[in-house]
Amino acid sequence: MRMNSRRQEGFAEALRGKSIPILTLDNRWYNLLTPQARKQVSNLEHQLNAYLKRQGKLNTETKEIRKLKKMLMDEIMPMVDEAEQKPNPLLDKKIEQNRRLLEECNEKLERYQNELTVLPQRIEDVNIRLMQITMDCCYQTMKENTRDIQHISDWVKRTRIELKKKLIQKQEMEQRNHAIYSYMHALFGAEVIDMFDMKYNPEQHPAMPGADNKKPEDKSSGTKGA
Repeated sequence: MRMNSRRQEGFAEALRGKSIPILTLDNRWYNLLTPQARKQVSNLEHQLNAYLKRQGKLNTETKEIRKLKKMLMDEIMPMVDEAEQKPNPLLDKKIEQNRRLLEECNEKLERYQNELTVLPQRIEDVNIRLMQITMDCCYQTMKENTRDIQHISDWVKRTRIELKKKLIQKQEMEQRNHAIYSYMHALFGAEVIDMFDMKYNPEQHPAMPGADNKKPEDKSSGTKGA
């Protein structure tokens, strides 16, 4: 993955002298990366895990070899003393076998120690490189998210304004319907519903501000007196 050279220098400077935890052993690190970013760092991730696995295996085997070496040493010393006092071909063979095993142990310990000496630096180098790419991925994610957040904020603002306009428009239409209904009801009575071929419940619709929201009186029966 190619990173912007200026950003890369900035990341490198930010990491200089810092103690960076092993990223693949930190669950928080996995939560930082998008699926696309995980693909971009997969090779380094596998390489780092391979180094860690190798380091763990060498440390475990080193302990086992040292135990075996101690056991061989504990066995060989009494056998050497006994062989010096009383020669015994079988004992000599056992002593020679232990010496050969001790040599193999020493050779393995030397090889393992040499490898264990260079592994920490390899782990650190890969870990830092992985951290740099992680920082670049996070930078890109935050940049894209910030852009999208602004777009969404603008959309919400526009939608709120449009919603407010629509609510005002709805209220004005309801108020207009109420005024028409009140007027027609006063002239024609309840038949106004059938006349206008509509369903209307004045109690569910607001009146004009300041107007009486009560259902108009039914005047279809006429007025008292003449």
